[in-house]
Amino acid sequence: MSTLQLLDRRKFYIDRRWVAPAQPRDVEVINPSTEQPCAVISFGSAADTDAAVAAARAAFVPWAETSVADRVELLKALLERYKARADELAEVISLEMGAPIELARTAQVGAGLGHIKSTIRAVENFRFDQPLGDHSPDNRILYEPVGVCALITPWNWPMNQVTLKVAPALGAGCTMVLKPSEEAPLSSMLFAEMIDEAGFPAGVFNLVNGDGAGVGTQLSGHPEVDMVSFTGSTRAGVAITKNAADSVKRVALELGGKGANIIFDDAAEKAVTWGVKRCFNNSGQSCNAPTRMLVQRSIYDQAVATAAAVAEQTAVDIASNQGGHLGPVVNRRQFDKIQGLIQTGIDEGARLVAGGVGRPEGHDSGYFVRPTVFADVTPDMTIAGEEIFGPVLSIMPFDTEEEAVAIANDTAYGLTNYVQTTDGSRARRVARRLRSGMVEMNAAPRGAGAPFGGYGQSGNGREGGVWGLEEFLEVKSVSGWSDD
Repeated sequence: MSTLQLLDRRKFYIDRRWVAPAQPRDVEVINPSTEQPCAVISFGSAADTDAAVAAARAAFVPWAETSVADRVELLKALLERYKARADELAEVISLEMGAPIELARTAQVGAGLGHIKSTIRAVENFRFDQPLGDHSPDNRILYEPVGVCALITPWNWPMNQVTLKVAPALGAGCTMVLKPSEEAPLSSMLFAEMIDEAGFPAGVFNLVNGDGAGVGTQLSGHPEVDMVSFTGSTRAGVAITKNAADSVKRVALELGGKGANIIFDDAAEKAVTWGVKRCFNNSGQSCNAPTRMLVQRSIYDQAVATAAAVAEQTAVDIASNQGGHLGPVVNRRQFDKIQGLIQTGIDEGARLVAGGVGRPEGHDSGYFVRPTVFADVTPDMTIAGEEIFGPVLSIMPFDTEEEAVAIANDTAYGLTNYVQTTDGSRARRVARRLRSGMVEMNAAPRGAGAPFGGYGQSGNGREGGVWGLEEFLEVKSVSGWSDD
């Protein structure tokens, strides 16, 4: 899909039609590689939000009453459309949020593909109707769709988060209104076209663009919305929860993180290199990035030297170029925030060993950040506690296992932690003690359908696989059940 085709994307997808906004409020989508506009969208008003919610409400009962088999068939049709338009999707994601095109094709688009597949598998194998147990044969447990859902998604992994919400909501029998990030709305609009092509009934899926203060607030407080599923900052998650409280709707949150990567002195030689690259992936714009590297003191100096070398060798370039480089961060606000936190790290006494403030050499425009590594970071420093959301790594020494666990858990977040050691018993012991929803050991990836979510200020729900499906289901207990 060419840029020219994307320039005018001001319509919303409501009740299986592309409709003009009730009160147009045009907003430019900025290409972060060039700082130039690449498309125009419109922000919705309360009238648009109400229309989308009304369409979802009208569609709910008939959609909820469809068979599981019918819903699975439509999800499979969506999967085929997603595959067919994967290249277009990669180009759009690269354009709107700055993911290098190779990363967009593989990880960004690939994440959505995997989640749709995992959802299909989860729905096919889920028991929506099951007995309570042998002790009470006339009691039945029914899993039913929660209702109309507001799905609010971020810009950093657009299709990862859209598919983690939309696919299980569809599989559960819910109807929905999606509000994608205003920073990266184009991929979600392309996804809406796929939904339409797959043949989902009118009103089941709706899309309205807008910002958090507008459409986001309208959806989270809407009396006809039964559930809000939100991925984004902890600050916004708190606001959504408060706004949703008056109508006592369900709220599922996937929020920030400040992951610790604990590297013991017996870890594999590649552990430090892997940790730096994982931190910098997607230009550091991942809530589960291992941004705090905790290194056992006996190998600390070598680890710092290795991390600095990896950072200095990390290329940065515009997103449309081929290669394994980092792209820009998403916008001016994020760029300025990251620059300010790098300067804060310097001012508070952390030892800068790679990168620093300013753009990389050769880039006078675009929101490009120098891959940055700080050593000798202490837990009281701002960069040790605040989620930076850029290619910035903080390295901290530790002496004992007990100290490493204490430092790792010294955070308001609890999303993902990492453990690198060849001692299996120690790895298992540390994994149990880390206060986080996920622990990845020795660079082993989490399996397809594994639950994604965290403790504390990282959120309160789980996405992916059967856990993600259950987020969109109510549990009904029925007594006196008879199959006669």
